[in-house]
Amino acid sequence: MAPLSLKIVLDEGAVTRTLKFESTTTVADAQAQVKEKILTGDDGKVYGLFLTSADDERSGIWLEGHRQLDYYMLRDGDQLHYLPRMRNLRVRLLDGSVRTLQVDESKTVEELMVDICARIGITNHDEYGLCHDREEPDESKLPAGTGTLTLRRVAQKKERDAKLEQLSKKIKTDDNVEWLEQKSTLRELGAGDAPLLLKRRLFYSDRNVDARDPVQLNLLYVQARDAILEGRHPVTEDQGE
Repeated sequence: MAPLSLKIVLDEGAVTRTLKFESTTTVADAQAQVKEKILTGDDGKVYGLFLTSADDERSGIWLEGHRQLDYYMLRDGDQLHYLPRMRNLRVRLLDGSVRTLQVDESKTVEELMVDICARIGITNHDEYGLCHDREEPDESKLPAGTGTLTLRRVAQKKERDAKLEQLSKKIKTDDNVEWLEQKSTLRELGAGDAPLLLKRRLFYSDRNVDARDPVQLNLLYVQARDAILEGRHPVTEDQGE
């Protein structure tokens, strides 16, 4: 078969080179040729070939190493982006701690949750999700002797009382959380350097929470506490104590 001429884009478009490949060349071998013929040094990073969609350069697919190029029905002149696959992702937990984890950008959010939860120490990864972080109050600026719980209780008491009656009429409450799409990659979702918030997305049953698991118990407590104090889960004052 005739050689396939492809434009290899590096450094987010700063460099473009045209290379010829046999259509039966595997993606892994094509990456090796790019590294040999275009790159001048080895920076130690793990790279991959990314085929963008016609509508949005952030969207597309990462080519799988064991596939042949003809599997993706590439044509002469098509562009492939040669991109680092690994990136540092900052994940904030509800207890305020921030973990910096190295993740594979070729994986979907759903796949990443397996790795992220395993490193943090959470076993039931399918119950957790990622969402964009919200600005939290700066506790260093609070008056002496005033904790976050006290501040929220005072500042939101009137608003919470008004919400309770309205929320109690609903069959279920809505946290208004915009979860990251499970089937998309971080690149497709435009996730930048800002931390992402990890929190429980699904509640199957309290039986799934092991009383001997301090990580999950703490995260569950913080999430439930905040939901009550912010009026998203209506409870009586006695129940909230």
